[in-house]
Amino acid sequence: MEKSYLFTSERLGFRNWQVADIQKMAFINEDPSVMKYFPCTTSILQTENFIARMQRLFKEKGYCYFAVDRLDSGEFIGFLGLCYQNFEAEFSPFVDIGWRLAQNAWDKGYATEGAKRCLQFAFEELNIQSVKSTAPLANERSIRVMKKIGMHPVQTFKHPRLKNEPDLEECVLYEIDKNTFLSA
Repeated sequence: MEKSYLFTSERLGFRNWQVADIQKMAFINEDPSVMKYFPCTTSILQTENFIARMQRLFKEKGYCYFAVDRLDSGEFIGFLGLCYQNFEAEFSPFVDIGWRLAQNAWDKGYATEGAKRCLQFAFEELNIQSVKSTAPLANERSIRVMKKIGMHPVQTFKHPRLKNEPDLEECVLYEIDKNTFLSA
């Protein structure tokens, strides 16, 4: 089946979610290494609900955590994109940039490449003024990506959705604004 991409980077295609993605994303969500900085792995039903929420968000706002494929092989490797977040925090609501890739897609620069392209989409196509990202302090891999895409640290905070997870609750907030990104 020919895939239609909303936009691409050098090696990645970004698209809205399809029913065929549920099983593949569920497999990624069941990997304890991928979910190391989350309270637990997620079930297929939780994955279905997540994908339905992303489809609604895309319809409402024109963005979501996009399904991502490698362009050379068409292989689905996870998600990368933007999400409206409104959990209780002094900096909320905000547009978040986030990613979750299959373990076999790690250490290839996909997260950095894809996140830069998603920021370009946010700022140039959607005219979003600022994008933030959060991660537990222990998640050095994600924090490294935030730095590589030009984000700067704003603060640490206790994530309200992780208050029962003492190893994950302390999080960092990074941010980049449109002018900073476009002038880089």
